[in-house]
Amino acid sequence: MPAYNYLLSERELQWENIKTLGVLNEELEKTRNNLIYDQETILIHARQMGYGFENERFIRIVGLSNINSVPSATGNVYIAQKPDFILDKHIKIAALCIGFLVFAFLFMLEFIETRSK
Repeated sequence: MPAYNYLLSERELQWENIKTLGVLNEELEKTRNNLIYDQETILIHARQMGYGFENERFIRIVGLSNINSVPSATGNVYIAQKPDFILDKHIKIAALCIGFLVFAFLFMLEFIETRSK
C-alpha cells in the first residue's frame, strides 16, 4: 500500500505539471499568433532585439541592453523518482518462510503432545 500511495502522489504531481505546461502552452500560442498576424508585435520584438528601419537612429545606453528582453519560459522538467517498495518475490519468500515456521511449530507441539501420552 505505501508504494501505491506513493505512485498516486507522483501521479498528482504529474497532473499538476501537465496543467502548468498547458497554461504555458496557451501563453506561447498567443505570442506565436501575435507574431504571425500582428505587425505591431513584430516591430516591438524587433526593436527589443536591436533592429530598426533603414534611416532610424538609435541611442544605446550601456548596461540596459537586456532590460526589455522577455525571457521565454518553457516549463520545468519533472522526473519521477523510483518508488521505495518491497518486491513481490521477497514478500512471497517471507510468507513461505513464515508458513514453514508455523508448520514446524505446530508439528513440534503435536510431536510433544503425542510423546507425552
